[in-house]
Order: sequence, then C-alpha cells, then structure tokens
Amino acid sequence: MKYLRIPVLLLIAAGALFAQTPNPAQRRQIQEAIRSLKQRLAAHYTGDLPPDQIQQRIDQLQHELDQLGPAPPFTPRLSASRPTPITPPPCVPVNPNATPEARALLQEICDVSGKAILTGQHNYPNERNLDTEAIHALTGKYPAIWGSDFGFTSGEDQDAITHRDLMIQEAKRQYAAGSIVYLCWHMMRPTDDEPGQPGASWSGSVQAKLTDDQWLELITSDSPLHQRWEKYMDTAAGYLQQLQDAHIPVLFRPMHENNGSFFWWGGRPGPYGTAELYREVYNRMVNVHHLNNLIWVWNQNGPAPGGQFYDFYPGPQYCDIVSYDNYRTLDDRYYQEILTIANGKPIALGEVGTPPPPELLAAQPKWAFYMTWAGMSGATPPFPRAAAPAGDSPEPEPHSIPIPDNATPDQLRAIIQELEQQTPGPYHPPFYPIPAAATPDMLRRIAQRLEPGPGNALKAIYDDPYYLKRGDPIPK
Repeated sequence: MKYLRIPVLLLIAAGALFAQTPNPAQRRQIQEAIRSLKQRLAAHYTGDLPPDQIQQRIDQLQHELDQLGPAPPFTPRLSASRPTPITPPPCVPVNPNATPEARALLQEICDVSGKAILTGQHNYPNERNLDTEAIHALTGKYPAIWGSDFGFTSGEDQDAITHRDLMIQEAKRQYAAGSIVYLCWHMMRPTDDEPGQPGASWSGSVQAKLTDDQWLELITSDSPLHQRWEKYMDTAAGYLQQLQDAHIPVLFRPMHENNGSFFWWGGRPGPYGTAELYREVYNRMVNVHHLNNLIWVWNQNGPAPGGQFYDFYPGPQYCDIVSYDNYRTLDDRYYQEILTIANGKPIALGEVGTPPPPELLAAQPKWAFYMTWAGMSGATPPFPRAAAPAGDSPEPEPHSIPIPDNATPDQLRAIIQELEQQTPGPYHPPFYPIPAAATPDMLRRIAQRLEPGPGNALKAIYDDPYYLKRGDPIPK
C-alpha cells in the first residue's frame, strides 16, 4: 500500500467539497500540501512515491487551488517579540545565547552519535526517580539520562503537578550525580484550567481537541486564548529558570509527537499549524524568559506515513536535536527520514518501549540517545503470561540455552535462532536482522539479550559498553 503525505482532510477538500463555497481552511490545506510535496522533492526524499508521481500530485493540487480563485491571505498576528532566528551549524545551539553548559551538552551528544548511545529512562513527575532506581537495583548502573514531565493532574496521581517543586529538586539531584536532565510536558488544553482530574483529563483535555477557530485564536498574539496559553508557558518557565540558576542544561522536548492527532497540539500541518505553535513555545522561552539553558528537541511519532514528518518541521532554526518516538519496530525508513530532516544535527529516539538492541544500532548507528518510558524498562517483573484458551494446551515456557565460552559465530547464530523461535513472553524484545558482518562479541551480546528471565534483556543492555550509562566517558 502506498502512503501519501497529504492529510485526509486535505484529500476530502481536494474532492467533493471544492464544489461548495471555498473557505480559508480549505485553501490553506491545499497550499500546505503543495509546499510539503515540493520540500519532499527538494530533499530527494521520495518515500513511497516516485518523483514523477509527486510532481503530478503537485500539478493536480495547483490546478484545484487555481479553481478556488484569488483570496486574501490569512496572516495571524504573531508575537511581536519574536526576532528572525538564524540557522547555526550542527552541534551549535540554535539559541545564540545558550549557556556554556548547554553548549557543552549538545557537543557531548554530537560526540556520541555514531560511536555509542546514551541510555535514558523516564520517570513520572510524582514518582520522581522510581524507574531510574529500579534500573539501578537490577543492573547496578544508572541510565545516563533522567527524564520527567511537568504533569497535568491533581492530588497524588503519578502525573500530578502537586509536587513540581520536588520534581525540580530531583532534577538537580540527578544532575549533581552525573545524569543528563530531559523534560517534556503532557500539557492541558489552554481552554482548560490545571490541574486536571486523574483519569478524566487525559482524554478530556490532553488528548481532546481545539476547534479550528480556537486554534487560529491560539496562534494569534494578544488574543484571550493566546494569553491563557502564555500563562501556562510562564508557569513552566519559572521551574526551568530554577534549573538555569543552578547552571543545569536541559534537553527540552515540548509538544512531543506533534505529527499525531492524539494530543490537542498535534496533527495540524501547515505554516499556521502545529509547527507555528512550536515556534511560539521557542519564542516565549528564549526571547521572553531568556531561558538559555535549553537544548531544543523536536519530536515526531511513528508509525507514520512516509514523508509525513516534513509537514511538521518548524525549521532548522528552532531545534538542536531531531527525534521521534516509536513503540513498535524501528524501521529503517524512519531512521533515514529523521537523518534527512536533521541534515547533520544529532538524532535521537525520544521514547521507546524497549532499548534499541545491538543488531539494530549496527544498521542505524547515528542514534545518540534513547528514552525508555516509565514502567517499560524491564527492570520490574513482567506481567503474568496470558492463560491458554480453554481446551488448548498451555504454551511452553521459554528456556535458557547455555552459551559456550568458545562458541563459534555459526554456533552463536544457531543459539540466537533457537532463542528467537521460543514462544515470546508479553515483553519479549523485538527481533531485528543480524548484520552479516556481526562480530562474535556482538553475536554473544545478542544471544545474552534474548535469554529468558526477569530483567535479563535489560541487564544485557546495561552490561554492553556501547550503551553509555551515568558516569561513562563520552567518546571523542
């Protein structure tokens, strides 16, 4: 099946709805699709369509746009304080006033790319270090990156904002111990007041929608909704300022997974869509609050149609690191697309369910870091295996296979194949092709990762020197 990067709403607008009276939203959708397809051709990223078919689609959309006739351009009033940014070279922060600590952090991440990968673990804001400590209890090592969230709920829920001050204190403690600090925010809609209610506000606000009219009001400076949104930004800025005052750089990943339509901020392509709000976040934090300790991590979500990430890119002037999240298989096409967009900037796996294994990193060596989501590291016992349906024989439990110290490459490959053929448990690591040129050391590490047993896959990762932990030297 071939995927088009044109949103479903645009395809509808390009068809039957064009017979009706056009509206500005229809016009903007077609204009953005044309711009996006042209960008795709210019970047030589064809994805699932050959160049001639992309050009045919551009011509078709241009014809449909011409049929709509002339219209006054829509230009929202953007923040007056936003200067025109410049695009620095890769590994130089996009904020020209970045602190020395932020500059050093970005350089370290650049140094890692292609030589190793930084381990990372997310912790819910009201649990602070629960998952990080679980990894240490299992492996005796700490991940290189400690991650958390500004939260959105009330009370003592795991996502509660009640103790944001303690989350910031934990960030300071982690940095003092040698960890890199990494923050995101599952933010309430600006139409709603925080804190939200545990359970209800996830679908009722964080994953709810804004109307098109509300969105245009949101990105229009000095509108009431924009001002409400600014107050949210100002709240987070106060906490980030505490970290700046302590000389702590932060990997900041705002409006994450923003190509997806499952968060209120996401799924709006075009010059006045999601990318514009990301630019407004940058402007508010950098040019209003002068937060110079932030390294800006732009983030997408997979699986996604080929080439879709381009639709949401705010421009190289607004991000230091290009990343995406994926809880399924880390297909090579996403790696190639992220590399193309990054154009020399470091790339990262913003969220994953399991650490990327050695055989994958052999084929995708540029990932500089990964972040395992809270509760998914494998440091705690997995859920019980599902019971066999009535009348069926229970599936055999996976069993360990001894790995001889002097095993040959062929023997190691046979062991790996046998381990992969065993019935996987609910959190069995994903399988990826093993490189033909894999060394005996890599084959042994792959086999060790596949060995059954609570936490064994994670222990194998944390024993692997390619995966950098807290305190490990950064390769040069």
